[in-house]
Amino acid sequence: MTTTAEIADFVTETEYDDLSGETVDELKKRILDSLGIAVGAMGEQPVEAVRETVEEMNGEGCTLWGGGTASPPDATMLNTAAVRYLDYMDSFLAPGETPHPSDNIAGIIACGDYEERSGDALLTAVGIAYEVQGELAWNAPVRDRGWDHVTHTVISITAGAAKLLGLDREAIRSALGIAGTAHNALRVTRTEGISEWKGLASANAARNGVYSAMLAKNGVEGPTNLFEGQKGWKQIVAGDFEVDLSPGERVHDVMTKKYVAETYAQSAVEGIIELKEREDIDPDDVASIHLDTFAGAKLIIGGGEGSRYEVETKAQADHSLPYMLAAALIDGEMTNAQYDPERIRRNDVQKLLRTVDVDEDSVLTDRFEAGEMPAVIQITMGDGTTHRIEKGDFEGHPNNSMSWEQIEAKFDRMATTRYDESRREQIVETVLQLENHDIADLVALLD
Repeated sequence: MTTTAEIADFVTETEYDDLSGETVDELKKRILDSLGIAVGAMGEQPVEAVRETVEEMNGEGCTLWGGGTASPPDATMLNTAAVRYLDYMDSFLAPGETPHPSDNIAGIIACGDYEERSGDALLTAVGIAYEVQGELAWNAPVRDRGWDHVTHTVISITAGAAKLLGLDREAIRSALGIAGTAHNALRVTRTEGISEWKGLASANAARNGVYSAMLAKNGVEGPTNLFEGQKGWKQIVAGDFEVDLSPGERVHDVMTKKYVAETYAQSAVEGIIELKEREDIDPDDVASIHLDTFAGAKLIIGGGEGSRYEVETKAQADHSLPYMLAAALIDGEMTNAQYDPERIRRNDVQKLLRTVDVDEDSVLTDRFEAGEMPAVIQITMGDGTTHRIEKGDFEGHPNNSMSWEQIEAKFDRMATTRYDESRREQIVETVLQLENHDIADLVALLD
């Protein structure tokens, strides 16, 4: 039986030298990817609303990406909101849960910034958080019980924050107890009508995790039997489970998003763009679009948790397979531009999305649970002609992972409007050589 002490021991005992070279390389990719996405989200209205809220607190101690200072929890809130808001972040692919481990990165950087820690300490803490989140997602999924996946995030970020804040074993148990008893999030965030909170919930979870770790650092005692205790996390939230923690290895099961779209849409979006190009499809001549997909995609973005045909906002659009497939077919791409309010409301996409039909195929569900992300798309034209494509994964899936050069190119696309080439090169090189830098060297480049 997994216990709170087992997690605490893992946090306490894991050091940089325990991480393999391949794992360090993947963690660096995660950090650079997250930084680029965050830069791309600066100026978005919900992110700026968080900034205004954080700046009202007049906190100090950590750098706000984009300028300013805040306390570690408030810096975590804003910087994580920027990483998460665009829905361009990474994802861990488990059969019953799909969290976003990059939700941990900004908060861990904030704690390292506050404590003036080294780059290798940052990599260690990020590896710890990715491992804890991945193991919880794989072995203790909570989605079907009505909990949001950020219920895992508040535990994983607490583990990573505790490492950089220097908590001892008992303080880590308290921090985990505070975070995991007080901050369990409801799945309603991502069902039926979707609000902007969908893109900010993980920032709130990360902030709560960092605050919990800081409380424990300063002597606040929490329940030290979070998982195994009477009426604890296992009984109420997840059911019984076992984890098998290793130093950061779960990062190799994390995907990188190629498109600005929900995780489970990646293969389908890639497929419909390829089909458009291969067959030179004119969207005006399309009669219908049919997608066969796996259970999770149907549930979350295909209509299983509420209609996905009423699309008026970005938060609704990036969780609607009908919208994403229609927009990708018309525009031949899926970037931030496809979520502009005027683009969402335009008649061409609003008309076409209503021709999209999404079905779950049990065979595809089995393939997903075996490690693929399958999608089968059939487009029927007005004259009855049909075009079909099948995808097993996409560029960025763990089976087809992105190289450092591809991650760097994605970073450049997101950061080019804010930073000149020299600054972008500095950020890339600092992440690439992170073990030879302090965290302060990195955050100084993010003003």
